[in-house]
Amino acid sequence: MAGSEPAATAVAPPDTVKILIAGGFGVGKTTMVGSVSEIVPLRTEEPLTVAGLGIDDLDGIGEKRATTVALDFGRITISRELVLYLFGTPGQQRFWFMWNDLAIGALGAVVLIDVRRPESSFAAIDFFERRGIPFVVGVNGFYGEHPYPPEDIRDALALPEHVRVLLCDARERESCRDVLIALIDQLIADAIEADGDGGLTRRDR
Repeated sequence: MAGSEPAATAVAPPDTVKILIAGGFGVGKTTMVGSVSEIVPLRTEEPLTVAGLGIDDLDGIGEKRATTVALDFGRITISRELVLYLFGTPGQQRFWFMWNDLAIGALGAVVLIDVRRPESSFAAIDFFERRGIPFVVGVNGFYGEHPYPPEDIRDALALPEHVRVLLCDARERESCRDVLIALIDQLIADAIEADGDGGLTRRDR
């Protein structure tokens, strides 16, 4: 009909993917979510008090003054087709019971490592390996320092070859974004392999 407006083209909403940011106490999870999130992140930080003495291990992080007691939440748009919802887990052992609920619906995870205290993130690696949730390891360089190459860190953590180890700085947006993109690339590669193997993935072999 003459003079009629052209029909608007429907735009499909972007796919949303739930990603966990996990690791030990004080490795930089809250900092990473805050650095990369395009919205003001939701935080559940509380000041450290004398009640945590003898419970929270502050060895090597004596400057820490607050801790996450439930979760951190942020969002980052990777492209018009893909949006990531980021859930930072609490690090102290007394709050680990929340991890099972936070992991529901998660397609992958970033495990942050502090090379000064790598043992603090062993539990996170074990958590995702046991549940078959794909993850990458982000080595957070405190003060911008990275004293060890990724392959040395892989050997120290006894990680299989398909788990990527990336050097990063939790304070820098682009650095955190690169880690998340590496995780998405791994998820895509796993999906392609699973489709080619009739549903069989590397973690099933």
